[in-house]
Order: sequence, then structure tokens, then C-alpha cells
Amino acid sequence: MAFKSDIEIAREARKLPIVEIGAKLGIGSEDLLPYGHDKAKVSQRFIDSVRDRPTGKLILVTAINPTPAGEGKTTTTVGLGDGLNAIGKRAAICIREASLGPNFGMKGGAAGGGYAQIVPMEDMNLHFTGDFHAITSAHSLLAAMIDNHIYWGNGLDIDIRRVVWRRVVDMNDRALRQVTASLGGVANGFPRETGFDITVASEVMAILCLATDLTDLERRLGNMIVAYRRDQSPVFCRDLQAQGAMTVLLKDAMQPNLVQTLENNPAFVHGGPFANIAHGCNSVIATTTALKTADYVVTEAGFGADLGAEKFMNIKCRKAGLKPDCVVLVATIRAMKMNGGIAKDALAEENVAAVKKGCSNLGRHIDNLHGFGVPVVVAINHFSGDGEAEVAAVQDYVTGRGADAIVSRHWADGSEGAIDLARRVAEIADSGASQFAQLYPDEMSLMDKIRTVATRIYHADDVLADKRIRDQLRQWQDQGYGHLPVCMAKTQYSFSTDPNLRGAPTGHSVPIREVRLSAGAGFVVVICGEIMTMPGLPRHPSAEKIRLNEAGEVEGLF
Repeated sequence: MAFKSDIEIAREARKLPIVEIGAKLGIGSEDLLPYGHDKAKVSQRFIDSVRDRPTGKLILVTAINPTPAGEGKTTTTVGLGDGLNAIGKRAAICIREASLGPNFGMKGGAAGGGYAQIVPMEDMNLHFTGDFHAITSAHSLLAAMIDNHIYWGNGLDIDIRRVVWRRVVDMNDRALRQVTASLGGVANGFPRETGFDITVASEVMAILCLATDLTDLERRLGNMIVAYRRDQSPVFCRDLQAQGAMTVLLKDAMQPNLVQTLENNPAFVHGGPFANIAHGCNSVIATTTALKTADYVVTEAGFGADLGAEKFMNIKCRKAGLKPDCVVLVATIRAMKMNGGIAKDALAEENVAAVKKGCSNLGRHIDNLHGFGVPVVVAINHFSGDGEAEVAAVQDYVTGRGADAIVSRHWADGSEGAIDLARRVAEIADSGASQFAQLYPDEMSLMDKIRTVATRIYHADDVLADKRIRDQLRQWQDQGYGHLPVCMAKTQYSFSTDPNLRGAPTGHSVPIREVRLSAGAGFVVVICGEIMTMPGLPRHPSAEKIRLNEAGEVEGLF
């Protein structure tokens, strides 16, 4: 049987005008700023007008550690949102925007899949409404103003060896990880080493996704630390008077984007910090607006629950005062077999023993999520080759962990395939069973927060940090930043910092290579192992297959 590609399915979608999608949430046409006929930004006026409304139920979709077999977290998010609407619930979806770098690298797209997609698929995976370009521009403006200030006399006495504000570009480009700037003589400034991160790793991206309005955005931008003086005192963005112009560049990007699913249900797509090198959640302003306009909001956190869900709980919920009512943990039979030691080319063969062995990864995520006091439902994202005995093995295992495992066929059947999952999730969300609590209190020391995540979520024996790292953390505590949460940057493929260590490893330690203070966003980034803040392209990037066909339509996104 030949299956249609995601882009073929998306192209056949019967989209409604975006004003009709807004009307489903009570958003009038006067509060929608259209980008064409099928996407729009929601006005700040409307967002302000609904702040005092009752809050809907918040459902977080997360997953096991990603494998080459695929898990389908975004597809499940979309399918569940459609499923909730299909059973008569007023539900909205909230996901992140796609980064160009990974789309042209390995992912090839990030709008769901099969018959559980958000459209317009091509626009979402490319320039969309220009939010990422605005973030790149604002970040670059500040970088230019730092070097310009140094060139014109350096009145702030910036130590050019301690400029910590790097540059960004929304592309995977390993050649830019470490560069030397200002070469070419006196007219070009003072030469110094710097480098590029990918745009989704920018603190500006994190701030946009955590700010509540433009005033809060400008305040947070001003609080960013861009450099240090020789006496090691910090230089802030506000010292360069850059935050006002940066806010102007971000004015439109701050407003959440409204689009629709294949089944014409509302979806907010806004912001996109990476989950391994940032906090991995869509914007607070999109989530809170959705919660004031829908009875159920389905959102996702990037990568596995050890990264995305942990940061959703400890950073986003802490900063925004949110609490999830239910967590959906996505897994596939194929991924269970890979965690059980089966090679990718042998996944089509039924192997119940390998499924059972691979369930250790799933089980650890369930236990970790229960540790936050939130009820968990496992969604088995169905593939056509899944054996009944394999599915039964996962369901039995999950039942033994105090949760339900429900097969969902949204990829093939859309909302109809997610009905059982939607009913169970709604039942749990309505029950009030969630007793949500963060993993650590604000007053805990930064080092103890790091150790808490490493031992309780990653199940590591200890954290390895040299004197330089420990001294830096103590200095930030002395400067008044000790109350901030920590944002762990590590590989998404394992609970450990070794991407090849699958399952539920024990007996490992977490080495800290670097720490960065994101004073504007309000967290401390802890870079562990070999994780890169500027990814590279694979040997054969998806870009090689992306093109325009004879009709002028995009091909190669998937």
C-alpha cells in the first residue's frame, strides 16, 4: 500500500479562512493580524482582554528519548488536540515554530505528520511569519552595538576577552562555532575571538518565549549580561541602551501566531527554543492565551521527558505560574525495540523480548514524571507493523508502573484514531488528580539544583564540575542569581551524556563543561558533555532533497 507523503496530505487540506479559526476561540477579526488567508497574529489588545478569564486544563505531551525509529511527539500533540475536539471538547494546540537549521539538516519539517498535521505546512517549516528572522536581527543588533561601543572608546570599560554575547544564525553551520572577528586593521575594531550559536539557542529567543508582554520583554532584554569588565563586574544590555531598539524589532514577533490543523482546529505556533540547549517550550504568551480561550490546551515539550518535560516543569511552569493537569508520554513499539538493542533495519520483525527489554527507558520517564505529582498516560503511537503481542507487552509494563498505555492511530486516521486517548486524557484532566510540584525550591543553591536534576531525572551518581565552574556558580549566587532555575544542556538521545547509552543507564556521572548566566531569561544554562550550541549538518542533509517542482510548489519537506 502506497502512503501519501506529509506534504502531499498537507497540500490537499481544505483550510478555512483564519478568521473562522479565530472565531472558534472567540477572537474577532479585528484582533487578528493576517499573514495571507491561513495564518495570523493575535493582537496584544485581545490577549490583555482575556487575562482574567478562567483557565482551561493544560495537557503536556512529551516522549521517551528520541531514536532513529521515530516517536511522533508533535504528531501525537496534533492528533490529541483533534481528538479532543472530535469528542466535543473545545481544545487548542500550542507548539513551537520550526527552526530552519534542523529542517534543512535531519528533520525535514516539524508540523506533525500523516493526518495529524498543522497547516500551512510549507510556511510553518520555512519563514512562517518572520519571527525567527526578527529574533536573529535583534540579537545581531546587540552584537553590533557591543563591538561599536568598544570601537568608539569603550566607555563601559568592557574587557574584550570577556565579551560573552556571541552571534546567531538560524542555520546548522559548524564552521561558525568559533571565529575571529574585527580583523583587517584599525578601521574594523579590535580583533577578538567569538562564535555563532543557532538562533533557537539565543537568550533573546528564550526571553520572547517567557515574557508576558512588551514591557516585560524590554525589561528582560535590558537584564541580559553581554560582557564583563576587568574587575569581573557584569555589563548589561541596558548599559548599552540597546533594549529599546531590540524591542521594536521584536514587536510583531511577540504576538502569537494562529493557524489550524488539517481538521480545522485552532493551533498556536509561537517561539522555538531548543530543548537540549535551551528550555524547549513554546511561548508563555501563546500558552496562557490558549488557556483563556479553550477548555483544554495540548502543548508539547521538546525531545525526551528528561529534557523538555523537566524544563517545562521547572522553568516554564515556575516562571508563568502554570501547572499541567495531565502528561501524555509518547512511545512507539519500534523505539522500544531499538532501546532493547535491535538494529534499525530489523525493526519490522516481531520481537516481544526486545520490546520488554526496551521498556526500561519508558519506565524511567514514567517514574520521573510521577515525581512531579502529575498523572501520566502513555500514548503508543501506532505503526502498521506493530504486533499485538508487542503492544500488549508495553501495556502490561505501563500498567505495572501505575499508568495507562493507549494505542493511538492519529497518523493514519486523524482524530478518529485518537478518540480513546482523548477520552482518557480528558477524564484525567477533569479529575483534579494532578498534585504538581517542582523538583527543587528557588532557595536551593545552583550546584544543588544541578545535582538534583542529574540524580533524580538522569539517575546519575554525581556531577563532575571543576573549580572554575564551582567558583562561577558561587559568584553568581553572591550577585543575587542563586534563586534562578537551571537549564541543563545535554544530549537528547540518552539519560546520560553519552548519546549511545540507551535504555535506563545507571552508574554514570554528568560532566559540566561550561555554565552560562541567562539573566534576562531567568535561568542558568549548564552545558554538559559534548553538546553543541551550533549544530552541524549531517553527511546528506535534507536540503539536498528540498526543491520547487514545475508547478512552483515546495517538495522534499516531510
